Amino acid sequence: MIQRRPFFLTFLAPAVLTAVILAAALFEVLQYSVREFVPGSLNVGGFTLENFTRINRPIYWWVLLDTFYISLLTAIFSLLLSYPVAYALVRAKRDWVRSLLVSLSITPLFTGEIVRTFSWMLMLGSDGFINSVLRKLSLIDLPLQIMYTRLGVVVALVQFSMPVMIILLATAISHVDRDCEKAAANLGASPGAVFWRITLPLTLPGILSGLVVVFAWTMSAFSTPQLIGGGKVLMISNLVYLQGFSVLNLPFAATLSVIALIAALGSLVLMKSLTGRLEKRLAVR
Repeated sequence: MIQRRPFFLTFLAPAVLTAVILAAALFEVLQYSVREFVPGSLNVGGFTLENFTRINRPIYWWVLLDTFYISLLTAIFSLLLSYPVAYALVRAKRDWVRSLLVSLSITPLFTGEIVRTFSWMLMLGSDGFINSVLRKLSLIDLPLQIMYTRLGVVVALVQFSMPVMIILLATAISHVDRDCEKAAANLGASPGAVFWRITLPLTLPGILSGLVVVFAWTMSAFSTPQLIGGGKVLMISNLVYLQGFSVLNLPFAATLSVIALIAALGSLVLMKSLTGRLEKRLAVR
């Protein structure tokens, strides 16, 4: 009797292969992080923990805190701007409205990150679109300094993250049982009360998922802070690039990568714990 190979193994093999390659790459970065830097050479020396002691300097801690701060702001503003769009996308009664919102939401994903970043440079520059319009309206005399600031980086990252946030929120809103909202309305609840007491709590899993995904995604942002920040706003990925490709200090660049990975995983665990407590409180109420 011929024994057939289980069907799921055919689909499991690519995932296992990808996991093995990822684990090998992470191990390579880890072993580089504990190797000695040889100035003027791409070769590394023996094992050392000096790279991890070097990280305990104010400049590196400030970059890490800036990365957390920018990532958190990006996640929050992406949520605030994306929720109305996702709600309208799901609840719109006309098909052409939904089609238009889908097109506007997904289209940014078809353009590269570099293209979008350069577009924002044209918008936010001293002679860019925003300052030109404000000058013509006589609202300002001197151009606003938006480029090379945290504000400019956050604005560009929010636009970059919104399509993903909209998709996650729209999925959560589409799974809300409309009968619960109708029951609340029949009991005398106003539309605002229905939204705050019924719709919003039921979409909380999508909100939390969107916050976590955008936060983790922004933690690894490189080209947007590199171009919009112009070297004045550094995130951890930009610091890794400077150490690895400008100074050619590959061991310390690997150390920064390990620290960034640990920080990202730690923040995700913390957010999961906080969101779990929030879900329990809402469930009790």
